[in-house]
Amino acid sequence: MIILLAAFDPFGGEPVNPALEAVKQVRNSIEGYTVLKVEIPTVFHRSLEVLKGKIRETNPDIIIAVGQAGGRPHISVERAGINIDDAGIPDNQGNQPVDEKIVPGGPEAYFSNLPIKAMTESIRRAGIPAAVSNTAGTFVCNHILYGLMHYIHRENPGARGGFIHVPYIPPQVTDRPGQPSMALTDITKAIEAALRAAVLYKKDILREEGSLH
Repeated sequence: MIILLAAFDPFGGEPVNPALEAVKQVRNSIEGYTVLKVEIPTVFHRSLEVLKGKIRETNPDIIIAVGQAGGRPHISVERAGINIDDAGIPDNQGNQPVDEKIVPGGPEAYFSNLPIKAMTESIRRAGIPAAVSNTAGTFVCNHILYGLMHYIHRENPGARGGFIHVPYIPPQVTDRPGQPSMALTDITKAIEAALRAAVLYKKDILREEGSLH
């Protein structure tokens, strides 16, 4: 049984991406599952090509992409990806799509089929702040979540997939007063806790994780 963890390279002028650095440190085995890792470019469409190539190569049971959400104070387990690219900044190849469909004619949204609430609770039990998130933005993170779930729906319905956003790490906020950050060791610990829940829970727990705004 295989988990594939994907993480983006640095973007937006940042020297590091905490998602990638944390994924590198995740153990290679979780609850009997082999954990494989792939770095994906912060580039619209190319990111999906790289991820889908790795999925076809390794045939994983669970696929989770991890990305940076600078400004968020906690680990965010994403609920859904929407069928839109609307980039506030250029990607790493200078692409900046505005109001473009990721999959023309595709569904307006896909929900993660992972136990997102159980994963969130598992992260909290590890002593790390976490929440279910109802928006993955409209940049490459959302692009990869929507594209991953579209791929699973169309070509690999037995697989489960989703997305986790992580905060900045402290070196990224030394010149950003007031911006939240999280230690890299805690981000790694949170990802491992989420993976354990993803393996152990075939059905999600029923508990309130809604948001008022």
